[in-house]
Amino acid sequence: MHISDLFLWGFAATLILSILLAASRPLGLTRMDLPFLLGTFFTPNRNKAPLWGFALHLLMGWLFAFIYGAAFESSGLATWWFGMAIGLVHGTFVLTVGLPLVTTIHPRVANPYQGPTPTRQLEPPGFMALNYGHGTPLATLLAHLVYGGVLGLFYS
Repeated sequence: MHISDLFLWGFAATLILSILLAASRPLGLTRMDLPFLLGTFFTPNRNKAPLWGFALHLLMGWLFAFIYGAAFESSGLATWWFGMAIGLVHGTFVLTVGLPLVTTIHPRVANPYQGPTPTRQLEPPGFMALNYGHGTPLATLLAHLVYGGVLGLFYS
């Protein structure tokens, strides 16, 4: 596969993942707004944060497309189902390690180990991001399964 193909399908897979996560909010599965959460790393402006966050999420999606491509190459398995398997691992990592780490490095997310502060802060995700709703793990895993499936399907 060419690098340009990874850019194209990484972009497409990230858009699909973003659409699934965004659609899960009005469907009542989650309250998590990932572009907003990521964007508030860079700006306290609540109106500009989603734009910054979407740009960051798109860049991370492209980066992960190259990691998936490396996994396809090293394993010799460039299939939709192997992409979904990687997506399951990826989504599980996001829920169990990535989002909880946000509380330690994000300047605007409350730390669950400290008391209230006078500054308004965002709610920490909690274990498996359950603070954002009981459907958050399901929505996150589903979106990452589709992301991996799209990359695996179009990689070969």
